[in-house]
Amino acid sequence: MARSVVGVDSAADALLRPVRAGNAFEETVERLLQAIRLGAVGAGERLPPERALAERLGISRVTLREAIHALADAGYVESRRGRYGGTFVTATLPTPPDGAERSFDRASLEDVLSLRYVLETGAAELGAARELAPSERAHLTATLAEASAAGLTDYRRRDSRLHLAIAEVTASASLTSAVADARTRVNGFLDQIPLLEPNLGHSNDQHHRIVEAVLAGDVTGARQAMAEHLDGTASLLRAFLS
Repeated sequence: MARSVVGVDSAADALLRPVRAGNAFEETVERLLQAIRLGAVGAGERLPPERALAERLGISRVTLREAIHALADAGYVESRRGRYGGTFVTATLPTPPDGAERSFDRASLEDVLSLRYVLETGAAELGAARELAPSERAHLTATLAEASAAGLTDYRRRDSRLHLAIAEVTASASLTSAVADARTRVNGFLDQIPLLEPNLGHSNDQHHRIVEAVLAGDVTGARQAMAEHLDGTASLLRAFLS
């Protein structure tokens, strides 16, 4: 019978700690992947029971199930039924996508995440501080709708376009260019991790909050909503690529 990590492994206790409410799904994925990749929950071992794990992470069981389902789809865990069932770490962990190991560099990832955070939170704040023309407001609304309607095959492109639209309404060509350059670098990392449907829904909700704050002239709200959104993406990138 596989060993459960509940109350046994201090490393698991440290890694499987409460997540923040703003990006619960993304941070849950990050916590679980850290525990698996660092060996706190070894190959073939069982994760804590759902109720106990949800309580430990401070999340709903729905969010936990979505995170576990995403990890199962990515090949990190599997569910077993029966008396000794539960969620188990797979015996062989997935290998990174072709080229991921060659192209990944932790310092480069952290560099671009820091750059992106400064640029895009600033863009959201500056856009909200401006009195937008009707054409600018329409542009934001249209690109938001396109991103929200995007499927898995074109999500990254539509998502990138929305982030550029937010930069565009700052009326700063230099800032827009810098955001575009940073996003190109970020997409190089995003292309190395799987698209997770719960994350897409979560991202769309955050996109709506960002755009609504910009359109309402809510400077603080726009910056905070963008910061929360970028933190969620950063969590997934660190989880899958670290």
